[in-house]
Amino acid sequence: MSLRVAVVGAGPAGIYASDLLLKNPEVDVHVDLFEQMPAPFGLIRYGVAPDHPRIKGIVKSLHQVMDKDGLRLIGNVTVGRDITVEELTELYDAVVFSTGAVRDRELLIPGGEKSIGAGEFVGFYDGNPRFERSWDLSAKEVAVVGVGNVALDISRILAKTGDELLVTEIPDNVYETLRTNQAEVVHMFGRRGPAQAKFTPKELRELDESPTIQVLVNPEDIDYDSLSEEVRRADKSVDLVCSVLEQYAMRDPDDSPHKIYIHFFENPVEVLLDDAGNTVGIRTERQELDGEGGIRATGEFTDWPVQQVYHAVGYRSEPVEGVPFDFERHVIPNDGGHVLSDGTVTGADSELSGAGDAGASAAGQPVDKLYVTGWIKRGPVGLIGNTKSDAKETTDMLVADALAGKLAAPTNDDPDAVLKLLESRGVDYATWDGWYRLDEAERAAGESCGTNPRERKKLVEWEDMLAHTTHTKG
Repeated sequence: MSLRVAVVGAGPAGIYASDLLLKNPEVDVHVDLFEQMPAPFGLIRYGVAPDHPRIKGIVKSLHQVMDKDGLRLIGNVTVGRDITVEELTELYDAVVFSTGAVRDRELLIPGGEKSIGAGEFVGFYDGNPRFERSWDLSAKEVAVVGVGNVALDISRILAKTGDELLVTEIPDNVYETLRTNQAEVVHMFGRRGPAQAKFTPKELRELDESPTIQVLVNPEDIDYDSLSEEVRRADKSVDLVCSVLEQYAMRDPDDSPHKIYIHFFENPVEVLLDDAGNTVGIRTERQELDGEGGIRATGEFTDWPVQQVYHAVGYRSEPVEGVPFDFERHVIPNDGGHVLSDGTVTGADSELSGAGDAGASAAGQPVDKLYVTGWIKRGPVGLIGNTKSDAKETTDMLVADALAGKLAAPTNDDPDAVLKLLESRGVDYATWDGWYRLDEAERAAGESCGTNPRERKKLVEWEDMLAHTTHTKG
C-alpha cells in the first residue's frame, strides 16, 4: 500500500513522525514536511540556549532523517493561510499536525502583565526572526519565575557575559545586546521544594560552570517530607538534582560578579510596580510542606528588589486554521493520535500558569484523515524520548487506519500538485536543498569571525534566510 502524508511542523515531533512513517514495513509512504519557518528543526534551532551544543547535536540525527528518500521539505508555508487544511486533505491520504508550542503562558498574578515570557527572551537570543532584534538588559537585579530547564537557560544567559557567548552561534545583534547586560543578581523562584524541581541534573550543574557565576541556595530551602524522600529513592534524576542543590546550599558567597539564587518554597504573588508602572520588585509568600506531599502557605511575605521579571511557567500552542482546538488547554483535542471534532481536555492546574496536566483525555469524534503529535497533542512537557514515543503512538494509529481502509484517497494524485498550487499563489517555498545552502552560508559566516572562528553564525532576518532556502534560488 502506498500513502502520501503531509506532516505540518518540521521540529523534532514532525521529523520523528516522518521517520517512523518512512520506516514502517507495512506501507510505502511519501512524506511532505511543511514548515512555517524558512528553516527546519523547530525548537532545536530556536528554543535551545546557544551554549548547549550537546543538545543541538540532536540536529545531526534529525538531519539524517531529512536526507532520506521519500521525504520532502516545503518550508516558508503557513498552513491555514498559504494552503488550507481542506486542500491538504484533498492532496494527501492523511495530515499529521506537529506544530509544537512557542508562545508563553501568562503569569496570572497582579502585575504579571509586566513580566516577560521566557519564550520571548529565548526567541531573541536564539535569533528567531519572529521575535525582537534588541533587548533591554539594564536591570541589575532580575527575577525568573519557574524552576525548570527553560528557567535555567534564561538565568544562565542573563548572568553570563556577552564575550562568553561569542564562541556560540549567536547573531551579531544578540552579541551587541548581551555585551551591555547589566544584570548582577538573578533570583529564581519555585513554590515547591527541591524534590519537585523540573531541572535535569546536567543542565543544573552547567549553571555553575561559568567562571563569572556563582549559584547559591538558602540552606533553609533544602527540606523534604516523607513523600519527597520516596521520590528521591525512586528516581535517580531527582536524587541527583537534590544532591547538586544541596552542594549549592553549603556555599558561602564569593567574589564572582554574577550571582544566581535559587529559591524554593517561595510562591510569587505580585509583581511590584511604581507609580509610573515600572517594575521595582516581586513579592513572594513563603510555603511549607504539609506532610502529605503538598504545600501550604505560611502567611509570611517577602519583597525582593528587582527591576525585571521573567516567567518560565510553560509554553502554549497556537491553533491551526481549520483544525479543532482546545483554547483552555491550548492543544488539539485528540484520543492519542486522531484529531477529535469536539470535547474538553481535563487535568490538574500547574503552578501559576493555568496550564493543565500533560496526561490529557478528550471526548469527540475523530476527524477524517487528521492526526496530531508532539506538544500540540499532549502539551509542552516531556523530553526527546517522550516525543519519539508520542510520534510512534500517532503513526501506528495512522497506519492501522490505512490498512483498515479508513483513509479516503486523495482527489489529486499528482505529487507535485501542492507545489504548483503554492507557486500559483506566489508562495516562495523553501526546500531541503535550500537548507543546505543556508547551512553553508551560516558556517561560512562563523568561519570568517576574525581570530575567533565559530562553527556557525546564524542569519536572523527572514528575507536573508529566504535568499538561500527558497526553490527559486541556487
